[in-house]
Parts: sequence; structure tokens; C-alpha cells
Amino acid sequence: MSSSSSSAAASGSQKKHKVAIVGSGNWGSAIARIAGQNTQRHSDIFEHEVQMYVFEEDYKGKPLSQVINETHENPKYLPGCQLPDNVVANPSPVDAVKDATMLVFVLPHQFIRSVCKQLKGKVDPNAHAISMIKGVEVKDGKISIFADVIQEALGISCSALSGANIANEVAQDKFSETTIGHRADAKGRENAELFFKLFDTPTFKVGIIEDVAGVSLCGALKNVVAIAAGFTDGLGWGDNAKAAVMRIGLMEMKRFSEEFFDGVKPETFTETSAGVADLITTCLGGRNRKCAEAFVKTGKPFDQLEKELLNGQKLQGTETAREVHELLAARGKVDDYPLFKAVYSIAYEGIDAHDLTSRL
Repeated sequence: MSSSSSSAAASGSQKKHKVAIVGSGNWGSAIARIAGQNTQRHSDIFEHEVQMYVFEEDYKGKPLSQVINETHENPKYLPGCQLPDNVVANPSPVDAVKDATMLVFVLPHQFIRSVCKQLKGKVDPNAHAISMIKGVEVKDGKISIFADVIQEALGISCSALSGANIANEVAQDKFSETTIGHRADAKGRENAELFFKLFDTPTFKVGIIEDVAGVSLCGALKNVVAIAAGFTDGLGWGDNAKAAVMRIGLMEMKRFSEEFFDGVKPETFTETSAGVADLITTCLGGRNRKCAEAFVKTGKPFDQLEKELLNGQKLQGTETAREVHELLAARGKVDDYPLFKAVYSIAYEGIDAHDLTSRL
């Protein structure tokens, strides 16, 4: 928040910001925990209550939203972690965002269009939004990041947040960093400073860079590289091979982002948590790596492994690999990105994972 806005809020001359979290999975619940704590910590800036949209499902015979509100825990997606009592689960996205001036979107990317359709015309036109969605949308040969999809659908300024943030570790207050990418205008900078206040803690350090596209694309494309890293684990190829895949992957992530988006900063990939740090942690410990290793070892298809291993969470890397391949095919550039091509071929075309490095 700018110094003038901060003082206005502190003096009571400006209405406090009301926060809504749109999503409640593993990462959504972890970030709701931080938001709930920081709205209390910065009570001069934020209203006390944080609404959290929960896709309603059954949990041991009760609606999940009811269980969360009764126990202050999301036992399905973030078991064993207490949520602050000012975080309120709501099964209606429209009700959850009512009167909110800060919206945090943290849904699987497959659902963002349908949720935005429900919210259109029901969101404060002066609200700030941030996307934590790891994916891209490819349609009619064009690629979009979800910060742009949200901004265009709802008519509000939308930044992006991504970083080396395994949700369970963040929820346990283990130290990590993250990055907010904001837009170049004054509203974009104000947006970033407000969300900095909402998320920054002594164990969750938030950096800021003027690069919505770069931060968003790092969050999406690193999952494709993590699939390749998981293949090397499944094959038992060791750390050298994985490091090589990560290096090649980082170069393809950067080149792809600079080729298809304007204003992407090279330092986003090498100097922020959204870039190389997130790539490292995802290739060492994320769900995409885990499923790709199991794909090689068991021969089971990815959709089956998603159901068996992820407890209702969505596998993102294979879907992003498909969307990236669709765009590259439409532009005649598939062969310019050999790692992305290899991941797609192994995941979707039956190519043997042993052929991974021969294609790089």
C-alpha cells in the first residue's frame, strides 16, 4: 500500500479492505491461513473476516465447508493445520466475494473460467485481485495467463503470485520466499503493495517485481519441467540427469515466455523465487514430479495416478504440456522446444521415457 493510502487507512478516513480467498485446496487453505493471520496483524488496513470459497463436497458425511467452519481445519486438503477463526468457509463463490475489495484466486486452472462467469458483475469494480493459478490457457492459437483472464473477465486489476512454495511447508511456518508480479501502472503497484501486506510474514518473505507475465509463466511452465524431472527419477538416472533437465527446462521456460509475451524480465527467471527457486523445489518435491516418477515405474496413465496419489488435487504439468504443445504446433515451433516436446510425447503419444534425453 502506498504511504498515503496507509496513513488514510490508519486514520480511519478510508474504508478497510475486505479479503476473499477464491479456492480452498492445499495451497488455497495454506494461503488463507496467512491471510487470516495478517488481517488481524494489520487491523488498520484489513477487515477482520476472511471469506474462503470452498467447492462443496462430502467429507465423512458432512459438507466440507461445515467441517472447516466447525473445526477450523481443512481435513481433506490441509489436514493437521489450524486455520484462524476469522477464516470462514463459504460454498458460494458469489457470497464469498460479496463486498470484497481484495480477491485471491487460487483454484485449479481448469475451473477459473466457470468461476469468473459466476462472479461477473458481482465484484466491486475497484477491487484488487491476485492470481496464484499455475497454468495457461490456449485458445484459437493464442496463449493467455490467468491474471489476464481474470482481469478481462471481471474488469479489475490482477497481479500474480508464485514461488518456491510447497503448501504443507508454508502452512507449518517453515521458511520460504514468494514473488508478486505486478503491472506497470500505478494501480498495479498499489495492488502489489496491498498483497505484500496481506501475505508477508517473518517465515513467508514476499518479493515484488514488475512482471505479471513472467511470474505467471514460471508458475505454469515449471510443472512441465517437473514432469521431466520425475521421469528421470523413475528411470533411476540420478542427480546429474535431473540437474541437466532442470537447466534445459529453465532455458526453455525463459525463451518461451520472451517469445510469446511482451515485457517479460529475464531476472524473473534467475533472481526471484518465482523462477529458479520454484523450479528447484518443484523438481525435488512437488506433485508433478511424484506422479511422473510413478508413471515410469508403474506404467499407469496419468489420470489414474492423479486419482490414486493426489487426494483430489489436480495434476497440472501434463495439462500445461498439452496446452503448450497445442500453441507451439499452431505456430510451427514444436521443434524449437525439445524438452517441452519430449514431455508431451512421453505423456500423450506413448514414447518411451528412456528416450527423454535422446530428444534434447
